[in-house]
Amino acid sequence: MLSRLSFSSLIFSTVLISSTLQAAAPNIILIMSDDMGFSDIGCYGGEIQTPNLNRLAEGGVRLSQFYNTGRCCPTRASLLTGLYPHQAGIGHMMEDRGQDGYRGDLNNSSRTIAEVLKPAGYRTYAVGKWHVTKHAVPEGPKHNWPLHRGFDRFYGTITGAGSFYDPGTLTRDDAMISPFADPQYKPKQYYYTDAISDHAIRFIDEHVRDQKEKPFFLYMAYTAAHWPMHALEEDVAKYRGKYDAGYESVRQARLLRMKQMGLIAKDAEISPTKGDWTQVKDKAWEARCMEVFAAMIDRMDQGIGRVVSTLEKNGLTQNTLILFLQDNGGCQEPIGRQARPPAFNEQSFPVIAQDAIRVDVIPKQTRDGKAVKQGVGIIPGGPNDYIAYGEAWANVSNTPHREYKHFVHEGGISTPLIAHWPAGIPASRHGKIEAQPGHLVDIMATCSDVAGAKYPAEVEGRPVQPMEGVSLLPLLQGAGLASRSIFWEHEGNRAHRAGPWKLVAKEDQPWELYNIDQDRAEQHDLAGSEPDRVRSMAAAWDAWAARAKVLPLGTWKKPAGNKPAKAARKKN
Repeated sequence: MLSRLSFSSLIFSTVLISSTLQAAAPNIILIMSDDMGFSDIGCYGGEIQTPNLNRLAEGGVRLSQFYNTGRCCPTRASLLTGLYPHQAGIGHMMEDRGQDGYRGDLNNSSRTIAEVLKPAGYRTYAVGKWHVTKHAVPEGPKHNWPLHRGFDRFYGTITGAGSFYDPGTLTRDDAMISPFADPQYKPKQYYYTDAISDHAIRFIDEHVRDQKEKPFFLYMAYTAAHWPMHALEEDVAKYRGKYDAGYESVRQARLLRMKQMGLIAKDAEISPTKGDWTQVKDKAWEARCMEVFAAMIDRMDQGIGRVVSTLEKNGLTQNTLILFLQDNGGCQEPIGRQARPPAFNEQSFPVIAQDAIRVDVIPKQTRDGKAVKQGVGIIPGGPNDYIAYGEAWANVSNTPHREYKHFVHEGGISTPLIAHWPAGIPASRHGKIEAQPGHLVDIMATCSDVAGAKYPAEVEGRPVQPMEGVSLLPLLQGAGLASRSIFWEHEGNRAHRAGPWKLVAKEDQPWELYNIDQDRAEQHDLAGSEPDRVRSMAAAWDAWAARAKVLPLGTWKKPAGNKPAKAARKKN
């Protein structure tokens, strides 16, 4: 039994340790996955095995109404800068459309989280997908590559997609490399998801060895589970047969789990199911697409687990804030699913040297000269295929929401947000689900808040655009946030969220109005019965669009230079 003195000493020591942890600036790890839906991971209702993310959720807080921007690079621009994407110069994709909101490059009136945290004493690291610059060739400008936007180290890809076995634009620090001629990293089999996890672990270990007196910021941007559907067979094996019952069965099982978890209301509706499983001609192939998609997420979760174990090994778990989220909803893009003539997949090509630098997003061939195969019935998973999982499975990923990536209905912009920080989130909040809305613009505000960093008003005499978001720390700790409006625009799709109300429209279509508290699946349009609310919210959207560099609306599809207009819809 402890004496009264020793017990008092223990209490004092515990309080002292807790106070020290609270006083010390936390490490921050920001993890983003790619092209996943709201319900894919286990702690948001999915059947995919994500035990490591589930444990982070159990020891932290989940937000049930957190939002991205509905597309990959606008989301990354918003996440990194705390601005709406147009304000950062990336209102659409990586092309200059002749307007400041659509330059396809981070502008110099924005600051990245890394640029804001460095003056506060942070070391900064990035691994994975960058995708916020139009300059993605070895000999081109690098002013918007990671090391020129505040990061001390980088390993990843500059562009937005590519093979998981031989990714194009692979870069270490400031130089493009080949994964097969890299003296610093020689795995038995190169797989990009593993390479991202491995380099995150390397950067943490090196930080502890060389810079342990400083806190660190680590940005981990996985490409899982973006097309192509590439996964290791050992992971695919876990999911064989799991999707043989088809789309509706999986959606209903997810819906039930989400209701049981409290992520959605007990009486929540579900949007209509896309695809009729009874009419699918090649069910084995269609199921295989989802099996590979699940395996990609599984492998990412394994890597996140290894990163968390590295924190534990180095005694960093308590005072590290980990945030996990996704860049957009499930992706309906039909890449590689169209019918192809047999000759298309049987071409042969010259061998590509092992040390050659690749920049292709959709490669025509593997390095050994084999054609990269696409088309209905091509089995996904290996290095010489390039297939997406399709609209019907994307609809499953987005359960119970409506629409997909590209759109700003709930299926396009709803993402999990898991926050885990033992020293900063009270134990009474662990495992809680928070329903207040949040947005990507809040991540900059949150990181600068917990880091004690000052967001600058200007840099080198140039004015810096003020942050748009608010710190989520009060929300994570159990307090509320002030009511506010959140806005979206992408490809003419637009929305305004204020309290429970959401005004939303597709390009060139009239406004729709939903009460999200009562109708998250957006099935009951109230615009006709609430004309005054529609007018008021639409006027607020117009004012936001004017100040946030969204206008002129439609700029996203105007041709850049002499390119034909159809090039504007290039998928990435």
